[in-house]
Amino acid sequence: MNHKMKALMMVFVATVVLIATPSFASAALGDRTLSEGDRGQDVVELQDYLMTKGVFPYHTSTGYYGPITEEAVKDFQASRNLKQDGVAGPNTNHAIQVLRYGDIGKQVIHIQSQLKRVGHYGSSVDGIYGNGTVDAIKSFQRSQGLKADGIAGPNTRSALDSKASKRSVEAGQSFTVESTAYTANCEGCSGTTKMGINLKKYSDAKVIAVDPSVIPLGSIVDVEGYGRAIAADIGGGVNGKEIDVFIANHDKAMQWGRKSVKVTIVE
Repeated sequence: MNHKMKALMMVFVATVVLIATPSFASAALGDRTLSEGDRGQDVVELQDYLMTKGVFPYHTSTGYYGPITEEAVKDFQASRNLKQDGVAGPNTNHAIQVLRYGDIGKQVIHIQSQLKRVGHYGSSVDGIYGNGTVDAIKSFQRSQGLKADGIAGPNTRSALDSKASKRSVEAGQSFTVESTAYTANCEGCSGTTKMGINLKKYSDAKVIAVDPSVIPLGSIVDVEGYGRAIAADIGGGVNGKEIDVFIANHDKAMQWGRKSVKVTIVE
């Protein structure tokens, strides 16, 4: 992985939705033009896409369209030769939802998971739109009679949504898992999760290690006694309905011990 992509991945939502998300309007991105001062779930989605493009210089999606978001939109507009007004109108909203080589983050994880579900992607779901994801998109596009350019544009994403509509886990689904805890400073630990989150830098992050066949990487989950977390890591000892919760303090991690907890899939 090149240094630029790795650095961007470390920024990727280190605590994305790791705090309780405020109640916002449920408009989808593209339903309205967004500009400074706006709030809502569509602003959250816009910020997630800005993170995917590596232009949102913050580690959380807040749902508030402030000066930081406006500048990030301008940066993205400049990269796509769009009018640099900092307003997320139809052209900007359309362009930002096109995924391509070099993109990172939650939306890429979603695409990779869909490709895996329909049998066109055999690599790890890591949230990095690299050569493997490009090849998988091309393979899927050829199977659907679409232009095989490796870019996940509107037609490709619509076809993927249709083919992969049956999800492995559904939002709202709850089940019990065996849990343990880990820190970023154990012997032999790099401190960086499978999805590139630097836990030594973001010691307040709510992160769990999972078995991706049970809880897909990138899922947002509520963990009993721990809070809202992102499934951003895996572990050699995490198999089946097991999780490992990240707790920065070693003593508190030891106090967590091993116990059964309820997890609920948020998204």
